[in-house]
Parts: sequence; structure tokens; C-alpha cells
Amino acid sequence: MSRIQLALNVDNLEESIAFYSTLFATEPAKTKAGYANFAVAEPPLKLVLIENPGRGGSINHLGVEVSDVDTVDSELSRLSEAGFASTVERDSTCCYAKQDKFWVENAPNSEQWEIYTVLSDSETFWGAQSEDAEFRAKQTARETPACC
Repeated sequence: MSRIQLALNVDNLEESIAFYSTLFATEPAKTKAGYANFAVAEPPLKLVLIENPGRGGSINHLGVEVSDVDTVDSELSRLSEAGFASTVERDSTCCYAKQDKFWVENAPNSEQWEIYTVLSDSETFWGAQSEDAEFRAKQTARETPACC
């Protein structure tokens, strides 16, 4: 299964969870400090909320979640052949998940797209617990997405 991912910056995570739970008639699939995601069945959507005070209502990044590593690899090959540059991240940890993915670069309006598959859950946002303490500072200072 593939679905579009929309990662939004939000000012208040709890308020946003309440709104999107009602809007899509579903509860979050995962909630952690400063982070929530929804696996919306209809329309097929992975909605990610990243608490980022002062940037609420803006897009953090976009993505396509795919079912497996083979699909990540085939999309990477297809887009590379089309001349799109990319940054590959294998076995990376972010957004409380281990992932294989790549970032599509050179979008015409500088929008950030990732194509990824989730390998497993993680107890940490980044790769190590100590990095999680820096999560809010990194998100606040960052103009480009951290992950998801």
C-alpha cells in the first residue's frame, strides 16, 4: 500500500490531535512528545503533526509512504533516471521509527519530499535518547524537515 504523507507544523499538539481526530474520525496511530501521526484509511493519508510553536499551519514536508524497501529502491531508480537528485538514508531513525528512505531534491518550489518505508518502531525520535532532548530546539531552528 502507498499513501501520501503530509507533515504539518502545529503550535499546540493536543489541540491539533483533537481537531484531526474529529476531522478524519480516527485517533492517532502514534503519539510521543511533540509528535503524533495518523494512519487515515479514507482518504489514504499518513498525517504527521510536529509541534513547532510559531510555525503552526505550515507544511513541514511531504512524503510517500510505501510498503517495502524494494519499492523505495525502485522509486529511487526511477526518479534518478528522470534526473532528480536525491539524498539516501538507510536504516535511519526519526519520527519514532526506523526507516529506509530518500529525499527528492530540486523540486521547483523547494518543497521537501521523502519516499520511505517504516522498518520498525523506535522509542526515540532520532537515533538516540539524548538526541530527543534536542528535538524542539532542532525543529524550531530548522527551515527544512528533520524527517518522518
